[in-house]
Amino acid sequence: MELDTSTMTALWGAVILSGFYHGVNPGMGWPLAVSAGLMEGRNRAMAKAIGALAVGHLLAMLAILLPFSMMTALVNWQKEIRIGAGALVIAAGIYLLINRRHPRFLSRIHPTKLVLWSFLAAMAHGAGLMLVPIYLGICGVETADGGHDAARELMGQNIASAVFVALAHTLAMTIAGGVIAMAIYFYFGLKFLSRTWFNLDVLWASSLILVGCFGIYLAFEGH
Repeated sequence: MELDTSTMTALWGAVILSGFYHGVNPGMGWPLAVSAGLMEGRNRAMAKAIGALAVGHLLAMLAILLPFSMMTALVNWQKEIRIGAGALVIAAGIYLLINRRHPRFLSRIHPTKLVLWSFLAAMAHGAGLMLVPIYLGICGVETADGGHDAARELMGQNIASAVFVALAHTLAMTIAGGVIAMAIYFYFGLKFLSRTWFNLDVLWASSLILVGCFGIYLAFEGH
């Protein structure tokens, strides 16, 4: 299945926009980067924290996307898998709408273990799941009989796509979160943060449902 340019552009745009969206969300960790900089009194500490959060987020994205990329069943069951993945994302969004409590285990992780914290936070909030329907659309798998060699080539292409999607998404997330963290740290200060704190829980859960529906729509439309 060959994707047209506009569809591919829209899918990659969704990868980038979801990255910016994740970066803006305080739940993905940029307040911890501000805290690290203020506690140590060094700009380098904040930059190091942002880097650690990025690594953890990237690992979480890969942990979700790579298993899908290695499914040779995508060749013959692409539509069904994409519909199932969309339904899973919708279910995650509905669960988060019903259960508003933040995972308590995140508060038990030591502040210095930001890579682990970022990885678990992304997994707990369904950040990686949000990318699955978009990624499966980008794969554009052809439902043709190609044998083992073709399946191996397809798997290699899908793994490369998963890595590129995870990298592009994480870069956008890091830029968005990093810009907010630096603005708070260098210009606005903690008082501004306390006055303007925002909670994206409902929007986050709703966006999961929207992305899941989008993925199912693309599967049925053959994109």
